[in-house]
Amino acid sequence: MKKLLLFVAVVVLSFTTAQSQSLNLGVSAALPVGDSADGYTFGAQADFSYLFEINESFHVGPMASLLYYNGDEMDIPGVGTFEVDSALFLPIGGSARFLLEEFFFGADLGYGIGLSPDGNDGGFFYRPKVGYDFGSLAAILSYSGVSMDGGTFSSVNIGVEFGL
Repeated sequence: MKKLLLFVAVVVLSFTTAQSQSLNLGVSAALPVGDSADGYTFGAQADFSYLFEINESFHVGPMASLLYYNGDEMDIPGVGTFEVDSALFLPIGGSARFLLEEFFFGADLGYGIGLSPDGNDGGFFYRPKVGYDFGSLAAILSYSGVSMDGGTFSSVNIGVEFGL
């Protein structure tokens, strides 16, 4: 938690050197991979970021997301079939982007607060991403992960982002 607070403080202090900013809202479809592919069928994400221009090719700022993973039925031989509860996370942290013409590369880092099911304590959130900017609309390909005790909720995502 101390590392997260330090990271947020550094991001906030960097805003004083910023010259312009942009508000971004995004939605993505998610395909669970790794540990989460066993009990979850698909996911969805909604993203919010407020990025400040540090220079022409580097932007940084706060971000928040909502990650949803739909639970699946699991059949365990000798035990039976049971329903896996859907999982919901609220990642909060920082976002950074490096711009190269219309393409951009970036990462979101922070803490994914576990909202459901019961016992979901959340964990470290990370999302590397690449995108193509069409102006006020961007196409984004990313990988999201929430590392927590006992496994990782991760997915490959494709979506759009609206710049306001």
